[in-house]
Amino acid sequence: MLEKLSKHIQDWAKGWLVLTLIAIFILFVNLPLGDPELISRSLDGQIGYTPEQAFSTIASYGDAGRAQMIWIHLADMILIALYTSMFCFSISWLFKRGYKPDRKMQQMNLVPLLGGLFDVIENIWILTMILIYPSRPMVIGWLSTIFTTGKYILGVPIILLLLLGLVKAAMNRFKIKDYTSHPTTS
Repeated sequence: MLEKLSKHIQDWAKGWLVLTLIAIFILFVNLPLGDPELISRSLDGQIGYTPEQAFSTIASYGDAGRAQMIWIHLADMILIALYTSMFCFSISWLFKRGYKPDRKMQQMNLVPLLGGLFDVIENIWILTMILIYPSRPMVIGWLSTIFTTGKYILGVPIILLLLLGLVKAAMNRFKIKDYTSHPTTS
């Protein structure tokens, strides 16, 4: 199933689609979706917070801030879909130009899906903490911080894959190589 999904992403990875996703991502990130000061204190921008810190942050939002953060985290789901797609298609586009089509390396285009999944689950836990406030179940606080930290850790291999793909594609002058033909000797 994963191999089939990887192949579909490779097939759909066109240069125009990658550039379109990058442009939409940049536009979306720059939309004023809420109070910048409130957004700067969002839990999904912090790594390794404790449940106590999470609930303290949520309390500091106030009633209006918590209501706003619900909408911000729901809008973040769109951002997650955008950046996950952007990374999957970018890695596919670059790897098609840097590696043989039958290489297992091509399946690395699925790594951003794992990062996106961690981000979605993180948002679910943060939304849960906001919605059940003033309750403070520690297990939800810990799950939230685990998934927040996990999404940032998964960012490292995604960036490395993009860089590796960029180098390999550049070595092939960004052309899809025909690996089936062999040079003939005269």
